[in-house]
Amino acid sequence: MNLQNVLDKKFPPLEHALTPRDSMLYALGIGFGDQPDDLGHLQFTYEDGLKAFPAMVNVISHPGGWVKEPGLEIDWVKLLHGEQSFRMHQPLEVDKTYVGTFQVTKVIDKGPGKGAMLYQEKQLREKESGVLVSTVTSTYVLRGDGGCGGTTSEAPQPHPIPERAPDSECSLATLPQSALLYRLSGDYNPIHADPALARKAGFERPILHGLCTLGIATRAVLQTFCNNDPARLKSLALRFSSPVYPGETIVTEFWQDGPVVSFRARVRERDVVVLNNGRAEIA
Repeated sequence: MNLQNVLDKKFPPLEHALTPRDSMLYALGIGFGDQPDDLGHLQFTYEDGLKAFPAMVNVISHPGGWVKEPGLEIDWVKLLHGEQSFRMHQPLEVDKTYVGTFQVTKVIDKGPGKGAMLYQEKQLREKESGVLVSTVTSTYVLRGDGGCGGTTSEAPQPHPIPERAPDSECSLATLPQSALLYRLSGDYNPIHADPALARKAGFERPILHGLCTLGIATRAVLQTFCNNDPARLKSLALRFSSPVYPGETIVTEFWQDGPVVSFRARVRERDVVVLNNGRAEIA
């Protein structure tokens, strides 16, 4: 990684006109519609009274695969998506245009052979009014870029999961075609579709997008604590710990302490934790 070039990189503002089709396709990609007579599902999948699902702020106005730019010298093949968070300042709405501004906020160098952590932030604003709708952060684990320098040595501490037994849990199944559906929301990385490339990357078959797993966990939070009302979700943050294979069942475990919900998720079939250190704030 060329640290100075990464820090100097300028990201142009990116517009996204959020159409009803975009919104419905995203909702189907994270599994809504498996209960077609449930009004909690229809509000995200049917044009009459359509609402945008809040976790969609993670995928609109995104700069795409910028880490592949040659001048940045990032070993992008060894990149992992480590963490993700979003905070809702205003509801996301269909038939509005949004503008995303993106920046690298800091880099932590763990040393030669130990990798680096790259932190990013996106501010999503409604174009017409300029009102801030959401702040989205991402952390990339750059396994091949240790020893290239950093801007700080202080890494944020992960949200702790309570040591007591979970207060509740929510099970949501994924479909065998979930990754093929979800990629239509903008992430066309072939490891989510091409079996040969997935095996080359070290997976037995194509994996589900991490942000799709995040969307499913957000579904579980809304269903369990918000009566499927998206306006009640104020923020959500988590760490990715292991991939999900399409067709597996994601079981999200919850601990509630007032307006704060801690959570982690595992796949039932392999008993593997796939999301950890989750924190959601509920109105």
